[in-house]
Amino acid sequence: MNLKATNNVETNKYELEIEVTSEEFNQAINEVYKKESKKMNIPGFRKGKAPRAFIEKYYGEEVFFEAAVDHLYRPMVMEAVEKSELKVISIGEFKIDEIGKEKGILCKLNVVVKPEVKIDGYKGIEVTKEPVAVTEGDIDAEIERVRERNSRMVNVDDRAAENGDITVIDFDGYVDGKQFDGGKAENYELTLGAGQFIPGFEEQIIGHAIEEEFDVSVKFPEDYHAEELKGKDATFKIKLHEIKMKELPEVDDEFVKDVSEFDTVSEYRNDLEKHLLEQRQKAADSDAENQMVDAIIEKVDAVIPEEMIENEIDEMINSFAYRLQSQGLNLETYLKYTGMSTDNLRDQYKLQAERQVKVRLGLEKIAELEDIKPTEEETEAEFEKLAKAYEMPVENVKNFVSVEAINADIANQKVIDFIRENAVITEAKPEKKPAAKKKAAPKKKSAKKEEISEEEKTED
Repeated sequence: MNLKATNNVETNKYELEIEVTSEEFNQAINEVYKKESKKMNIPGFRKGKAPRAFIEKYYGEEVFFEAAVDHLYRPMVMEAVEKSELKVISIGEFKIDEIGKEKGILCKLNVVVKPEVKIDGYKGIEVTKEPVAVTEGDIDAEIERVRERNSRMVNVDDRAAENGDITVIDFDGYVDGKQFDGGKAENYELTLGAGQFIPGFEEQIIGHAIEEEFDVSVKFPEDYHAEELKGKDATFKIKLHEIKMKELPEVDDEFVKDVSEFDTVSEYRNDLEKHLLEQRQKAADSDAENQMVDAIIEKVDAVIPEEMIENEIDEMINSFAYRLQSQGLNLETYLKYTGMSTDNLRDQYKLQAERQVKVRLGLEKIAELEDIKPTEEETEAEFEKLAKAYEMPVENVKNFVSVEAINADIANQKVIDFIRENAVITEAKPEKKPAAKKKAAPKKKSAKKEEISEEEKTED
């Protein structure tokens, strides 16, 4: 195979002129004949036993041409691309100009290549980093979340319903004196103040006691989903069966022992402060890195071929499909459930794909300009890291992850580090917050609830 010419036909697109010699073409025809002849019936010969010359005479000289071209196509394209030394990202139209046993094949192949990239100003990028701090209030809020996770529901029978309580009710709704569809339920669990029902409904349950029966009057909103109920006055007959409230554990040493590896509240608070600080530092670092990446994207000067974006979208969809598969779903089922089409999904990924392509091109160009490359030691260390993560021998990892892919990831991270080292990072001034009001002392439990609690302790 000879690469006769490499012609730049337009931005990022080339036409490769390829010549296949008559010897190469005839050899391909022979290879194809050995396979295809087994399927052919020629009068006077047993099936698959007719010589090539007889088959060509019977069906025509060009009978094996198309199959021979198919046989040659992949190795021919790969060799032509390699000889062109172009950074090909997509194969386009393939056209045969001449073909014959004596003259071989003259053909043209259109390819799309990586764009030429220019980038300036990647040193001295200005970044504003958020200050990192943890207040006592932040620690209190984290402890409240842990208390919520470790709360329990207790029945309340010594008072009326209050906002925040969970009630169990029967309700039966009427509009214009008639029941309406969906307006009736029994033993329905409703959290007061959660906004689950029509405005005004939950507020009218507050103040009622267990076993009370009463009416609630409301007006359906004008934009209510059921056309026949929009703007209508309604009355609901209610029976209140149960009132429950969330009981949070006291924050003491016993609580700390239950939820952590520590023995005292003080130790627990110190550990929470440390972890919150680490989390916020990582978030601040990540935000600063995103600012640098955004700046790089803005500085990339390139005409990016659409094929490059589409290839990136393909990769993203394949990755998404793989994640779905690990959860027992497939992409087709997901699209059916969500009412989406493949085109919808591709549209969703397009902006993200454009961003990732620009980032990659920018980082690659900076690596080239600054001669940033991974060392052999860094490459091997990354393979070791993957082997440990996947719990398999390094050689096995190398079978499914290419050195090129590993080196690209390492180089990109080294470029990010280089940009960070050369960035101008300014720490933002913290906003002044008004002084926090002191929390009111927690209400004491009723005597009756204290008795229940003590009984439960005895039972434990």
